[in-house]
Amino acid sequence: MSKVSHYDIIRNPVVTEKSTMASEYNQVVFDVAIDASKPEIKAAVEALFSVKVKAVNTLVRKGKAKRFRGIIGRRNDVKKAVVTLVDGQAIDIATGL
Repeated sequence: MSKVSHYDIIRNPVVTEKSTMASEYNQVVFDVAIDASKPEIKAAVEALFSVKVKAVNTLVRKGKAKRFRGIIGRRNDVKKAVVTLVDGQAIDIATGL
């Protein structure tokens, strides 16, 4: 895979209170492409950040119907990946790539 496709799979890191607490357990949370599989996510993280991935867990947050000025719209579905790293490995998401 080329780096462009890796960037298409890994969209952005999720920085929330819950994901920050997960970093204590050597986990990092990313928004990923909705059609990305676990092996593709693992390969992309290992290639982009030069780390060894232990496990990948995914979840899909369904988009909500929201109202704006009386017009009903819908938010997009978002897929998140919780990536567990091997002990001794770390990703600093604050520095970027």
